[in-house]
Amino acid sequence: MTDSRLAADGSQIRRRRECLSCGERFTTFETAELVMPRVIKSHGSREPFDEHKLLQGMTKALEKRPVESEAIAQSVARICRRLRLLGEREVPARTIGEYVMEELRLLDEVAYVRFASVYRSFQDIEAFRDEIERLRHQRRRRDEARGQDELPLEDHDRRR
Repeated sequence: MTDSRLAADGSQIRRRRECLSCGERFTTFETAELVMPRVIKSHGSREPFDEHKLLQGMTKALEKRPVESEAIAQSVARICRRLRLLGEREVPARTIGEYVMEELRLLDEVAYVRFASVYRSFQDIEAFRDEIERLRHQRRRRDEARGQDELPLEDHDRRR
């Protein structure tokens, strides 16, 4: 081996090598195979984690919404990263569902409510109303927090 360095977004290693037989130089790209945890379904069965299934579910919730596919891909990548960081061999499907809802809430509130209605099995219009009210409350809190950050310095001093 003659040279190694990180490539792409740091997820690959680029290596310059030399053939021991003929002396010819060549490049290899190595990617670590990261093992995802198995998913424990609500009825107790277990299945391999399926990133494609995750992407399909999020895409379905975001159907006909103004969200770019790159943003969806980044959300899926964040969910996968969070699952790997748990360091568990198995993860309840409910945990994945909660991660999906967090990401959808950030991407598009309509898609979030769509997903939540199926995921949480809303039974009537009141369940929708309650969820929308929860979203409004969270948005108000977030907007108020941002508003405090955007106040001129003298206004911050008066609040203390």
